[in-house]
Amino acid sequence: MGIALRKRGEIAAIREANRLVARALKHTGEMIAPGVTTKFLAEEAERFIAGNGGRASFKGIYKPPFPGAICTSVNEVIIHGVPSQTPLKEGDIVTLDIGVELGGWYGDAAVTFPVGEISERDAKLIECAKDALYEAIGAIEAGMHFKELSEVLERSIRTRGFVPLKGYCGHGIGRSPHEEPSILNYVEGKPKQGPKIKDGMVFCIEPMICQERGEYKLLADKWSVVSEDGLNGSHYEHAVAVVGKEAEILSVA
Repeated sequence: MGIALRKRGEIAAIREANRLVARALKHTGEMIAPGVTTKFLAEEAERFIAGNGGRASFKGIYKPPFPGAICTSVNEVIIHGVPSQTPLKEGDIVTLDIGVELGGWYGDAAVTFPVGEISERDAKLIECAKDALYEAIGAIEAGMHFKELSEVLERSIRTRGFVPLKGYCGHGIGRSPHEEPSILNYVEGKPKQGPKIKDGMVFCIEPMICQERGEYKLLADKWSVVSEDGLNGSHYEHAVAVVGKEAEILSVA
């Protein structure tokens, strides 16, 4: 199946789903504090999404079925963290990754938050993910190869002294939570190869940042992803649409 080219009305519907994602991230992120559990955050996010006409789309997705309403990744867990009853502590970092289905269309975004005062290293780790995301979005233009976008992401990450997580990637989004294309945060092969970005494409860019080693390990829950270095990681994500020649961020309130 190829990469979908969306009409303006379809992009408007995807935008509404992503606006709800952004609002849910803001609502839930404001509750982060020492002593709060990620299970509580996930339940609050699900209540907020349902109260605004949507559905938390990660719950029960794939196999084994994801057990939470949202992904809550703490410290060394970089992505796909399972909500738990373990309270957050001062100095932790936690990523909320929220997916929403609204009217048959999907939204997806993620932010890494500090829990109180955090270390300078972790602050730089979070800043790297955020900066790499916005640099990549700023570089998007119709006609460039997706691998060129991956090249921008990898350069942004490595020049800040970190490395991209291997084996996971950004993705298309629309009628399904994950569609073509796959957008790596590093380059495989030559940048000027493969599919090109076109007007009407909608996709998620999500830098996933490791400190020393990009190779991943899967924890016993079969979902939580950590780096082989065992160190803290970070993750930022936006959904974007190519409208005309440039990218519009959809996952903003």
